[in-house]
Amino acid sequence: MILSGLEILRQRGLGNIGIDPFDPALINPNSCNLRLNDRLLTYKDDILDMKKEHAVESIEIPPSGVVLEPGRLYLGRTLEYTWTNGFVPMLEGRSSLGRLGLYIHVTAGFGDVGFRGYWTLEMHCVHPIRIYPFVQICQIYYHTIQGEYSTYANGKYQENTDIQPSMMYKELMDAKHS
Repeated sequence: MILSGLEILRQRGLGNIGIDPFDPALINPNSCNLRLNDRLLTYKDDILDMKKEHAVESIEIPPSGVVLEPGRLYLGRTLEYTWTNGFVPMLEGRSSLGRLGLYIHVTAGFGDVGFRGYWTLEMHCVHPIRIYPFVQICQIYYHTIQGEYSTYANGKYQENTDIQPSMMYKELMDAKHS
């Protein structure tokens, strides 16, 4: 089941959902809008090899905005740091931005029970689009979980402090040494 906006507020009050900084005006009927921070990363390499760590370039988003170009991947992050106890967090783009051709995640909208951190956004667009810092870029919603579960406690993206480029290379290095 998906939590209602009122239940998100209640669970936040009980300490089971964290959104920091929190603005109650961003609560929707069954989600909470999250905002884009003021910086993006792009990969410097033309070809991305999943077995390698890649250099990135930082792009500051000025108040006047920055234009995203089709065919390029931009990594951003939410302004809000989130955490959960006993709920599965999910992230989706906002329909208003989808109607402008902006995707806010390629495949990574699914969180784990116990995830703590900022959400890295894998942004791309179908048409050039100007984006702005601190705009409401996506929405987080929460599913209940049924049955026994293990809490996500020490994954490579847990408790991150900034935008997280892919760390797939770490998985492949670990598998190589197993």
